Amino acid sequence: MGCGTKEPKITQLCLAAIQRLMSHEVVSETAAGNIINMLWQLMENSLEELKLLQTVLVLLTTNTVVHDEALSKAIVLCFRLHFTKDNITNNTAAATVRQVVTVVFERMVAEDERHRDIIEQPVLVQGNSNRRSVSTLKPCAKDAYMLFQDLCQLVNADAPYWLVGMTEMTRTFGLELLESVLNDFPQVFLQHQEFSFLLKERVCPLVIKLFSPNIKFRQGSSTSSSPAPVEKPYFPICMRLLRVVSVLIKQFYSLLVTECEIFLSLLVKFLDADKPQWLRAVAVESIHRLCVQPQLLRSFCQSYDMKQHSTKVFRDIVNALGSFIQSLFLVPPTGNPATTNQAGNNNSAGPVSAPANSGMLGIGGGVTLLPAFEYRGTWIPILTVTVQGSAKATYLEMLDKVEPPTIPEGYAMSVAFHCLLDLVRGITTMIEGELGEVETECLTTTTEAVSSPTQSSSEQQEFQSTSDQMDKEIVSRAVWEEMVNACWCGLLAALSLLLDASTDEAATENILKAELTMAALCGRLGLVTSRDAFITAMCKGSLPPHYALTVLNTTTAATLSNKSYSIQGQNVMMISPSSESHQQVVAVGQPLAVQPQGTVMLTSKNIQCMRTLLNLAHCHGAVLGTSWQLVLATLQHLVWILGLKPSSGGALKPGRAVEGPSTVLTTAVMTDLPVISNILSRLFESSQYLDDVSLHHLINALCSLSLEAMDMAYGNNKEPSLFAVAKLLETGLVNMHRIEILWRPLTGHLLEVCQHPNSRMREWGAEALTSLIKAGLTFNHDPPLSQNQRLQLLLLNPLKEMSSINHPDIRLKQLECVLQILQSQGDSLGPGWPLVLGVMGAIRNDQGESLIRTAFQCLQLVVTDFLPTMPCTCLQIVVDVAGSFGLHNQELNISLTSIGLLWNISDYFFQRGETIEKELNKEEAAQQKQAEEKGVVLNRPFHPAPPFDCLWLCLYAKLGELCVDPRPAVRKSAGQTLFSTIGAHGTLLQHSTWHTVIWKVLFHLLDRVRESSTTADKEKIESGGGNILIHHSRDTAEKQWAETWVLTLAGVARIFNTRRYLLQPLGDFSSAWDVLLDHIQSAALSKNNEVSLAALKSFQEILQIVSPVRDSDKPETPPAVNVPVPVLIGSISGPGLNRPFVRTDSIGERLGRYSSSEPPIVTDELEDLNLWWAAWNTWYRIGSESTKPPITFDKLTFIPSQPFLTALIQIFPALYQHIKTGFNMDDLQKLGVILHSAVSVPISSDASPFILPSYTEAVLTSLQEAVLTALDVLQKAICIGPENMQIMYPAIFDQLLAFVEFSCKPPQYGQLETKHIANAKYNQIQLFAPAEWVALNYVPFAERSLEVVVDLYQKTACHKAVVNEKVLQNIIKTLRVPLSLKYSCPSESTWKLAVSSLLKVLSIGLPVARQHASSGKFDSMWPELANTFEDFLFTKSIPPDNLSIQEFQRNESIDVEVVQLISTEILPYANFIPKEFVGQIMTMLNKGSIHSQSSSFTEAEIDIRLREEFSKMCFETLLQFSFSNKVTTPQEGYISRMALSVLLKRSQDVLHRYIEDERLSGKCPLPRQQVTEIIFVLKAVSTLIDSLKKTQPENVDGNTWAQVIALYPTLVECITCSSSEVCSALKEALVPFKDFMQPPASKVQNGES
Repeated sequence: MGCGTKEPKITQLCLAAIQRLMSHEVVSETAAGNIINMLWQLMENSLEELKLLQTVLVLLTTNTVVHDEALSKAIVLCFRLHFTKDNITNNTAAATVRQVVTVVFERMVAEDERHRDIIEQPVLVQGNSNRRSVSTLKPCAKDAYMLFQDLCQLVNADAPYWLVGMTEMTRTFGLELLESVLNDFPQVFLQHQEFSFLLKERVCPLVIKLFSPNIKFRQGSSTSSSPAPVEKPYFPICMRLLRVVSVLIKQFYSLLVTECEIFLSLLVKFLDADKPQWLRAVAVESIHRLCVQPQLLRSFCQSYDMKQHSTKVFRDIVNALGSFIQSLFLVPPTGNPATTNQAGNNNSAGPVSAPANSGMLGIGGGVTLLPAFEYRGTWIPILTVTVQGSAKATYLEMLDKVEPPTIPEGYAMSVAFHCLLDLVRGITTMIEGELGEVETECLTTTTEAVSSPTQSSSEQQEFQSTSDQMDKEIVSRAVWEEMVNACWCGLLAALSLLLDASTDEAATENILKAELTMAALCGRLGLVTSRDAFITAMCKGSLPPHYALTVLNTTTAATLSNKSYSIQGQNVMMISPSSESHQQVVAVGQPLAVQPQGTVMLTSKNIQCMRTLLNLAHCHGAVLGTSWQLVLATLQHLVWILGLKPSSGGALKPGRAVEGPSTVLTTAVMTDLPVISNILSRLFESSQYLDDVSLHHLINALCSLSLEAMDMAYGNNKEPSLFAVAKLLETGLVNMHRIEILWRPLTGHLLEVCQHPNSRMREWGAEALTSLIKAGLTFNHDPPLSQNQRLQLLLLNPLKEMSSINHPDIRLKQLECVLQILQSQGDSLGPGWPLVLGVMGAIRNDQGESLIRTAFQCLQLVVTDFLPTMPCTCLQIVVDVAGSFGLHNQELNISLTSIGLLWNISDYFFQRGETIEKELNKEEAAQQKQAEEKGVVLNRPFHPAPPFDCLWLCLYAKLGELCVDPRPAVRKSAGQTLFSTIGAHGTLLQHSTWHTVIWKVLFHLLDRVRESSTTADKEKIESGGGNILIHHSRDTAEKQWAETWVLTLAGVARIFNTRRYLLQPLGDFSSAWDVLLDHIQSAALSKNNEVSLAALKSFQEILQIVSPVRDSDKPETPPAVNVPVPVLIGSISGPGLNRPFVRTDSIGERLGRYSSSEPPIVTDELEDLNLWWAAWNTWYRIGSESTKPPITFDKLTFIPSQPFLTALIQIFPALYQHIKTGFNMDDLQKLGVILHSAVSVPISSDASPFILPSYTEAVLTSLQEAVLTALDVLQKAICIGPENMQIMYPAIFDQLLAFVEFSCKPPQYGQLETKHIANAKYNQIQLFAPAEWVALNYVPFAERSLEVVVDLYQKTACHKAVVNEKVLQNIIKTLRVPLSLKYSCPSESTWKLAVSSLLKVLSIGLPVARQHASSGKFDSMWPELANTFEDFLFTKSIPPDNLSIQEFQRNESIDVEVVQLISTEILPYANFIPKEFVGQIMTMLNKGSIHSQSSSFTEAEIDIRLREEFSKMCFETLLQFSFSNKVTTPQEGYISRMALSVLLKRSQDVLHRYIEDERLSGKCPLPRQQVTEIIFVLKAVSTLIDSLKKTQPENVDGNTWAQVIALYPTLVECITCSSSEVCSALKEALVPFKDFMQPPASKVQNGES
């Protein structure tokens, strides 16, 4: 009523009152209707419009009484107020309308809530049912339905059905209302089919219709339409339409599948470049709204992309975004006033104008101040448009704007960018979440299924659920894969472009993160192509632009590398990265390429990409699979450019590049490097969490990367890329716990690297390999290595394989590794020993000193520390390896030390003999068994000797090889060691093994040494390497081999000597003996003094052996031998061994393994004798060969030395003791030849000062003494020997007499010219003049021989053989030579000794001769003797001028002695002596008694030289012989008478001549010799008279007296002579005449008649 007054005041009050009432809910339905009618009237009068709106609002919100017509009237009222002229009213009305619409729908929702409990069967609405058929709807729902339907009508510019009375309506407002309803009450549409029907039938067609840009719409009321068609799309409507579409798609997608397809296609079209800028911006915002809803995107994919004939909507959206972003870069945005003026500029000037295009570029350094994208001169700032993950739109919210707004530069780009990021984030989060669920479900269900209870029903149920799950998973997986496949191309294109264009770190980070998550997702889904494409993009981003990296261009990336590819008919450009991006350069380095190509630059963005790449590999390594190759290849190049170098363990550390302009790094990146290197290491550390397959992918990738690096490094010595090798090492080290699965590929590849020609490359290969091996051995495996031999051998195997590589640096690494393994793991190598030892043994001679030295160091360590810990079966390998080092000729010290090691090893064998033996026997038994099972023969060296003996034999054989090494020092050392070890430890050998030692080791060695020595070079060696001077006795190879031969022969002989008791029982001792003798013989006959002499010493040594004593098992030590011979002391058994030990006096060795039960061995006499005769034959051969004079002589002729000959002859006495029983004349003959030849050998004038004393001393050389000793031994043996031996005496005399002859006639040695020692010049000065040969001074020797002859003859004169063989005659015959030479003898002593010997011999021999006179055995001796006397007494040799008077007198007395002998021993027995002989003697005496003067005497000496005594003696003897004896025959008397008369006649003549001369000479004295002669005659006369007086008168012939007396007058005449000497002699002569002065008597006349 009050309101009806239309009075403002009243109306206000009334309205307030009505509101009060309404708020108390006291208004009924009719009242409400009245109120509304009343309000309508007020409205028509435009009264209190705001109050009206307020009232309506209160009325509708406080209760639900207003329905149907009333409600529609109220709503229309509000609409009408909205279109008033008053702005405030308008806005208020608009708000009221919105609220009212909301209220209507809220009522419906509330109604539904109330009726929820009552379950009613919904009546199905037919799809084509009339839209008015809302009879099924409840009241509130009906209102809502009607309202919504009319809104659609109004927007479509049709008349409303329900809202009667509407005058005008704007489309924008209608769309806003529609949007708010759809947005706020989606459940209404989804739950009620009527509403769904509206959506489908009314809303969607409406939207599609409005979308057409050419649509007509009215500005004013519904009646007045504006006919002018607008070509351009209208911003407010467009924008609102898009909002509606967004809501439709978001809320009702499930209802409107087909419609949505259209909407989405439209959205995509709106992004086209030819659309206005604002439209594109709004479209992008709409798409952004979709992108943040991954579930929605998933539905798109399922509904469209996965259906066969449907548009690929999801793909199109993504591609559209990509194209949109590209278009922004390619087409300069014209809508932006800030850039329009520059547009032309931009197109023409290209990139150059980029800085001008927005004043935002920092000119200095080109660093942008604002985050932005920049590409080919197009610069687009990045605006912060939204918070991550929410699509907060800017332009979709501009509901108040009518004109299209100006879009700021970069807005659309920024939104599109965020679309992409959110799209990626949403998809990946959703799919990974679901994947995770599926995986955990699978896990739980499978575990449940396994542990489920036994009820079958539950099992089935479980099974059922599992299979359901599988189906579900298959479906899901298909969706996920489709989604990824649909979007990855577009995403990648867009992201790559943005990445390239980005100048902002944060933006770059986001792009990279998106690429990373996509790559990881593709990897998880197993989509290889897309995964690799994303990874390729990141890789390309990491590297400098246009960097040539083949792997990125050849792998799956090839599909992308075409510049553009078509996506569902849309052309997407793949933009190659632009090089002029304004990025801060942080590093300059070398590209990794075969040809050096200058430098490349890395920007901070590259580094950022690299970190992303690292992140990817680190976190998602398990899904990378084959794309590890891409990742690692890129990292390798980056690492190279940054100059990171591998350090120990494979970690990369910053290091300077080796060549080229060195890497330049800014401080910015310097701080990053340690971080990068850290991440790199962590990346490979995390490989331990990868499953086996992924790990193999990683290893394969690293290997192929390494192969590339190797190819690159071929043929040049540039620094190679070691990235792959270092990382292989790192990966191996962290995966030690499962090393077996990757060991083979890993080490196989590293071994290839080790063979690479580039030294740095292979050095790292070796470093990696050895580090892995060491780490593998030290790692705490489960089970431990000691229980897992297979793994241990697997780990050690590559070490062995390295031995086939020839590079010394690799081998050095290998050996250092061995050394370290020994030092750390030596105790636990066990079955690995053969491998480790094999590595040392594989070092060859040509591999350089340092290698050999290192290997040898390892060996020394093994021998000193590890022999006890290794299996005994390896000991033989140790021996072999040590031996092989001995044979290396690089470094002498190593060879010598290795021989020392062999000695140490042998000591070890000796000490641990029993344990080694047990273990070896056990092993042998096992092997034997295996061999039998396989049916093969067990093959080992020295079989069938027991294994322990074989070990010894291997050791001996090795030393034997070393004994014939080319280097003398090695030979010497090895020889000494071999013989020492056989000597010291040989007793451990089984008895039978000695056979092998003798034949296979010792004789084999002797053969080789003999062969080498005889073929050795005689060239002089100037120096012994370095500055070592070589002694002249070793300056040719031949001389050096001689030393070896000596050593070897001596060693073998010593073994034969000391171990004879072991060797003799062996079956073939005699043949061994023969072989040894043969060796001694060939050595003795070698043309080398040293060898030959040593051979004889060895001969002596083996001959000193006394054959074993046969009485018990106690061999006594024979006095000749000073070798310890074993004596069994009880039987001291070793622990557990039933073998007695044997002790010797010197060493407590275990000698000889006699088992106690064996009887002592008895060698039969015969065999023993055979041995000695073999020795005698050898001795004879040596003697005859060595002393036989050579046929021709030159300066190189070999003549045996004196010591050799001496030693040879000295052997005979010892040898003779053993063979004397069978020694016969033939043998003596042989001996004689040798003795004779030996003495005849001359010596070199070089040696003579050492052998000969000065010539004047009469001393025997040792050789001569030895010869005499030999004969002496023989003679003594004959003396005490049986009768049949004594026939050898004459032969001995012959031999001795032959020697006696040497005194005057030295023996000839073949055709050799010898000089007398006095004339030989010593060659000290001319070192190279050929030595002269000097005959020895044989005089002392001959004299000594003569003494021996005399002694011997004294003993044996009466011996039958001596008598029969005319020994005496031979002696005389021999003595005749020196006697006849007398003064011409070489030595004065000779003839004196000869005389005295002759006297001695005759004194013994003559009686014997007289005894045997009748037998005629001595007949031939007498003439010989007579001649001898003759030759001696009347010698043709002239005494030397310097002979003194005393000497002369002494010599005369010797002559006198001879005459005395004749007078005492011969003449008295004339009747037993042949007459001719006596006659010869008389003639001789006669000759001697007349002194013939020698014209050579000087005056002074003449009286002495006349041998007065001698003459006197002769005369006396003659006279005595003439008168004293009874004259047996007239002839004899005649001889003596003749002699006398001749003598007297001569005297008469001499006296007469003297008287004459005296008279003539007057005062002059006569010549001395005449005076002497007269004196002698006078003396002779007095002697004669004396003799005549002494004889019986009847013996003297009267004639003789007459002649004597007739001298008297002549004597008287001499009285006048002046010489006092003559006078005194005259007196003596005259005195005896007094006896004739007797008175005459008758018988005197008788006598005269």
